[in-house]
Amino acid sequence: MESLEAELDRARGLSVSDLADAIESIGFECTRCGACCKAAEGAESGDTGGGDPHTATVFPDEVRALQAATDGDYDWRDVARPMPYGLTEGPEGPEGETFEWALATDACGDCTFYEESEGVGRCTVHGDRPLICETYPFSVALGATSQPMGEAVDEAGMVRAHECEGLGREISRPDAEALARALKERAIRELEEAIGVRDRYDPVETEPGEVVVHDSEGPKNPDGSPR
Repeated sequence: MESLEAELDRARGLSVSDLADAIESIGFECTRCGACCKAAEGAESGDTGGGDPHTATVFPDEVRALQAATDGDYDWRDVARPMPYGLTEGPEGPEGETFEWALATDACGDCTFYEESEGVGRCTVHGDRPLICETYPFSVALGATSQPMGEAVDEAGMVRAHECEGLGREISRPDAEALARALKERAIRELEEAIGVRDRYDPVETEPGEVVVHDSEGPKNPDGSPR
């Protein structure tokens, strides 16, 4: 397996033109169906077991950018929650260590920034949305980069496409290139974050009901404060 540093070098060397070619060959147009912003049917916010609330990775600086975009009306917990993967359900709720942040969800498990009217969805922070949202339904086939919403359903070159009703639709070259640039940036950021987590990770003993999130800035409490 390639080291994270080697994968990061590969990510930095990705050709935006080649990524755009791949995106064009697959095709994509957002239909605003909201499927990538909503929970699986029957999921409940905060569930770490069988349910599937909306789960999208967000970087620490993206959390702060979203706080700024909401004029400070949202605190850290309003924007992000500890990634549930890796946590266990104890008698006092989720507990343990996790290594990412996920966008916060509402009581239905949908993204807290998602709104829907007459079957048409919209992101209330679209201009400041995290890279994983900006690049959905695509990812790059590099180690330590994430595959949102499960395994790929189509591939072209280094680009993987994930389940989405907008796949296969015509996309303009400028839109494909803009998506390719964001996809490359996301791959780089994911690998930089993984290296930062690795280098700053120090195991902690958690108390019952306690959650610690390790990110590239060090261990944090669920409210984003340093531990």
